[in-house]
Amino acid sequence: MNVHLIDGTYELFRHFYAMPSKKDASGNEIAAVDGVLGSIRGLISAGATHVAVATDQVIESFRNQLWPGYKTGEGIDPNLWAQFPKLESALEQAGITVWPMVEFEADDALASGAAIAASDPRVERVFVCTPDKDLAQCVKGSRIVQFDRRTRMVRDEAGVVAKFGVRPESIPDYLALVGDSSDGFPGLPGWGPKSAAAVLAKFGHLEAIPDDFRTWSVNAASPARLANVLRNERANALLFRTLATLREDVAGLGSVDDWKV
Repeated sequence: MNVHLIDGTYELFRHFYAMPSKKDASGNEIAAVDGVLGSIRGLISAGATHVAVATDQVIESFRNQLWPGYKTGEGIDPNLWAQFPKLESALEQAGITVWPMVEFEADDALASGAAIAASDPRVERVFVCTPDKDLAQCVKGSRIVQFDRRTRMVRDEAGVVAKFGVRPESIPDYLALVGDSSDGFPGLPGWGPKSAAAVLAKFGHLEAIPDDFRTWSVNAASPARLANVLRNERANALLFRTLATLREDVAGLGSVDDWKV
């Protein structure tokens, strides 16, 4: 069997800004919900049998206690925000598993679900349905893959390396160095995608990067400056990596059998 784990938060945002307005009998906006439901119905019609949808019931998570600038729900259009519980209710009524997250984020649920599915020998492939770069860390070989349902692109481990220049297990380190504006942490000054990829492709993780840039032997611009920044801001780098690392221990997600449509 194949398992499809869907980023419901991303899907709601995507459809909210792509769909024309549609209201229910009470005048409430429902276009995004309608769009997501239609999209998932299409996935099931195409043969998906085991599906779970993760949503952010609140945008804040434990990460907001670690970094004050971490993303919040501030600025979200009320017409979009009001559709989250509508989507969760509609999916449940349709017999589709929903994971509404409060302490954790939807991404954590997807990572945990992927780990659960991968531990089941009956599962041939796990499709983590989101283009979010955070979820690239969950990819394993060609068994756990990212699936961008909008572009129909499937990204396996080789695809992650081709896209980011590092292996999936180094994605949190990569994001720690370059930052993630969508999640609200800046990375380290001067560290761009090319430099981070070059250094991490050799050393893998932040702890393994030597303070002495002369031992790097990588194609990175201004290695002396980069090494100095990392040496002075290593604590921040480790904190940002914690923010970028998805949890695989979210409880209450059930087993693969529970996700059967």
